[in-house]
Amino acid sequence: MSAAPVIAIDGPGGSGKGTIALHLARRLGWHLLDSGALYRLGAVAALDRGVGAEDETGLARVAGELDARFEAGDDGVEVLLDGVSVTDRLRAHETSEMASRVASVAAVREALVSRQRAFRQPPGLIADGRDMGTVIFPDAALKIFLTASAEARALRRYKQLKEKGESVNLSRLSEDIEKRDERDRTRAVAPLRPADDAHVIDSTEMSIEEVLSAIQVLIEESSISL
Repeated sequence: MSAAPVIAIDGPGGSGKGTIALHLARRLGWHLLDSGALYRLGAVAALDRGVGAEDETGLARVAGELDARFEAGDDGVEVLLDGVSVTDRLRAHETSEMASRVASVAAVREALVSRQRAFRQPPGLIADGRDMGTVIFPDAALKIFLTASAEARALRRYKQLKEKGESVNLSRLSEDIEKRDERDRTRAVAPLRPADDAHVIDSTEMSIEEVLSAIQVLIEESSISL
């Protein structure tokens, strides 16, 4: 692997790791990898091509053919699939459900491993996902596992979707998140868990700035050279 340092931020959906990773990448001037977006892109591509969640061969083929780009902007990261922006589709309920299933397919994960590791370039990389510190970058200079209660995560997702004008049910969101958590924790391939040397941060009662401040302290205590 490249000598470029990596800060891995793992955790369940809705814990705020994407927002934290984006802010941290901007502050440090490092590259950003939203690994979850790759799986969501695979989900969007599979849905568009009519590939079912049980078609593992088809899902792996779709993952291997992904033409994905990430473009950082003032309002966040714009994600393009085959040159077309699909950013708004990535957080749709249908995409989230499909992405969790796509990520549990061993052949899909294998197809995306090298693509994820290729994001590791100087001066450094902020890698956001579910297995960044355990599988993709086991030698990361700093590993964070960001979590929050299922209720808090459901409320955050509810507010996000409502702001986009989508019709959502909070109770259903909470139930779906708990089911997805269980599926992610118990899957045979790269289950969701903190790395043995990860620092666990519970963001349930924390603001974005408080989480960033906590991580900044960990960076200063680490051997990372900024």
